Amino acid sequence: MLQSRCRRVAPGLAVIETMAESMANLAEVESTFKKFAVHGDTKATGNEMTGKNFVKLCKDCQVIDGKTVTSTDADIVFSKVKSKSRVITFEQFTLALAELAPKRFKGKSQEEALQEMYKLIMGKEPANVGVTKTAKTGALDRLTDTSKFTGSHKERFDESGKGKGKAGREELHDTSGYVGAYKGQGTYEQKVKEGK
Repeated sequence: MLQSRCRRVAPGLAVIETMAESMANLAEVESTFKKFAVHGDTKATGNEMTGKNFVKLCKDCQVIDGKTVTSTDADIVFSKVKSKSRVITFEQFTLALAELAPKRFKGKSQEEALQEMYKLIMGKEPANVGVTKTAKTGALDRLTDTSKFTGSHKERFDESGKGKGKAGREELHDTSGYVGAYKGQGTYEQKVKEGK
């Protein structure tokens, strides 16, 4: 409601509102940048992005459309904006987007194209396309249901289906006692009485 009043009062305030809107968009773009920067790299801090992750961001956010912008274009722009290292910072990332924007959105001004580019990137996360998922078919469920096991296999699992480990595979003796390898804890008194 306050924003609508500002627009009616002075046309110059509309420029201030678009700048504030642009800053909010940039914050969301930076959030997306950090998500893609750490994708697939356990040591990444999120402050720098590799070329591979830059191309992934461009593909997942439809910056690369295969016609006007290709993955080769993204690689070339990445090489232009990076410093001597193999990574780019967020500032360099915004320069790369500014360079790709007019190519992706032909016929628009530089600022309009950049805002459209930000809209493509805002709020996105890395997609896990092609990741193998666990197959759960009827046969697999049937073969891994421990309640239906018989014979010696049944002895390897408890009632909940959890494996017993070595205790389920071998007969273990109680070797606790005052002498190493003693196999009859608590039976000495009984043996002494039997012997008398």
